[in-house]
Parts: sequence; structure tokens; C-alpha cells
Amino acid sequence: MEQSVISSVGQFSASGRKLRPRRSRSPFSIALVRRPTTFQRLRLAFALLFIAGPSLAAGPPRLLIHSHAHNDYEHPRPLFDALDHGFCSVEADIFLVHGQLLVAHELRQTRPQRTLQALYLDPLRERVEKNGGRVYPNGPEFTLLIDLKQDWHTLYPPLRAVLTHYADILTTYRDGVKRTGAIRVIITGDRSETMFAGEAIRYAALDGSLRDLKTDPSPLLVPWISADWTRVFHWNGHGAMPPAEWRRLTAIVRQAHAQHRLVRFWGAPDFPDFWRTLRAAGVDLINTDHLAGLERFFEQRNSRRKN
Repeated sequence: MEQSVISSVGQFSASGRKLRPRRSRSPFSIALVRRPTTFQRLRLAFALLFIAGPSLAAGPPRLLIHSHAHNDYEHPRPLFDALDHGFCSVEADIFLVHGQLLVAHELRQTRPQRTLQALYLDPLRERVEKNGGRVYPNGPEFTLLIDLKQDWHTLYPPLRAVLTHYADILTTYRDGVKRTGAIRVIITGDRSETMFAGEAIRYAALDGSLRDLKTDPSPLLVPWISADWTRVFHWNGHGAMPPAEWRRLTAIVRQAHAQHRLVRFWGAPDFPDFWRTLRAAGVDLINTDHLAGLERFFEQRNSRRKN
């Protein structure tokens, strides 16, 4: 049997004849040659799906046009959590701090990096540009409800100055005519019709109150009304709603709809039995802190209707 030696230029036998190199028989090279079975291909597909996460399996969210993300900025991912659940209306409270519009529920909670632009206006513009002029592809007008937490005389002028830089994506109003954009800004909190005085172009509308059902301002100025549930009703969502309160609720909705306004209640119970009653009465926007819960509620309603 020939003995072999290794030189710097190859492998030779003891007689000086160059030996042919052996091919690797590692299990890796064998696996690359063999054709995977159907079971192996399926197992690989499921593994990739698991690694990629739910975004690969799930399509775009169902748009929840009757949902409003109350105090949206308190969620782990402001704006984006609501968008992932299909919400078409979100709320941001703002303060003016050192010339910046900062988003927070209380002044002591403000942080320099959490500006209205960074949390809402800039990411919304990016989505609009990406989705062909809408927040959702072919979606409805999106609502950004901005709650002024300080005197409007102080807070509204810098807010308007900021909004002018986003005119390309905002719904605007001029000479009594609405130009629908991707995003409608509605101002709540400390607000007044007076703050719009002298504006040739208006970049926002007002959140109305039940009093506006009597004065009947233009729906271009007051497109929806909001009310504190506990100041109007006593029912807490458990058991049947008292008939007298049901009649009052449906009367409010009918009158608002006759004036081409939407209806929203805040400070209200926030669970499915209550949501079901609001929708049965025709309330347009369900105010919630439970994004996933309200999404499931509407999915179940739609499923039952199909069946």
C-alpha cells in the first residue's frame, strides 16, 4: 500500500505520483444535493412564517371608521399602535413649552423629544406620501384631534404656524369651501371660534358641544360634537339602559346627524356591552383606550352579520 506525503504543492505517493484529491463527503454537501421532500418544504415555510412574525401572515387592518383612540400618546407606540389596529381617529394633548408643542396629558409629563411633529405630523406625512395621498391606501379622511391644554390665546398661534407647514396633507377651509385632504385636524380643549378670526385659510375645525345642537353652526366649522358621558347620563353600561336615557341618547344622535355632525362621548364606560349600545343608538365614534379590544369587537360584529 502506498504511503503518501504532503508537500507545499500537493499530495504525492511515496513513488512520487501525484494523488487525486478526495471529494468531501460532509453531511452538508450531501444535504445540498438531495431534493427536499414536501414535508421538509412545508416545515421550512412554517419556520419562516414564525420568524417573520404576524406581519407576514396578516393583511392590512380592517379600517375602524367608528373608533377613536383616546389619549393615543399614552400607548407604547403613539399613533402606530392605533394605525396597526385600523383606527381612523386619534387624540393628542399638547402644551407649549419653550416654544415647542409637546404631547402629554399633564405638563409635568412633557418631554422635549415628544413634539406634535415628531409623534404625529411627520409620521402621518410619511404615510400619506407612501400611500398615494391617504393615511391608509384608498382610505378615508383621517382625524387628528388636538386637545389644547393651555389657554388658546397662548397655544393656538404656534399650533397654526406649525400646521401651515403640513398644508399639503391637511384638510383646509377657505371662503366656506372645504378642500378635503388626507388628515382633518379638529381642535378640542380650550378653544373658541374667535381664534379663527381673520384667517383667510383655516387648517382646523372645532370640536363642538351639546350646546352647538341649539346654535347650529356650520358643520364645516363644527363637524362633530363631544360630551362628557357622566354629565349627560347615569347609566354605567351594566344591565339595560333606562328607557328615558335611551330616548335622550337617540334624540341627540338624530339631531346631530340632521345637522351633518358626528357624535362622540368621552369619560364613558369602555367595554363591549357599552360599545354595543352606543352603536345601536347610532353614536359615530367610540372613544376608547383599548385598541385591540375594540378591534375585536368590530370584527365579531362583522362576523355575526356575515353569518
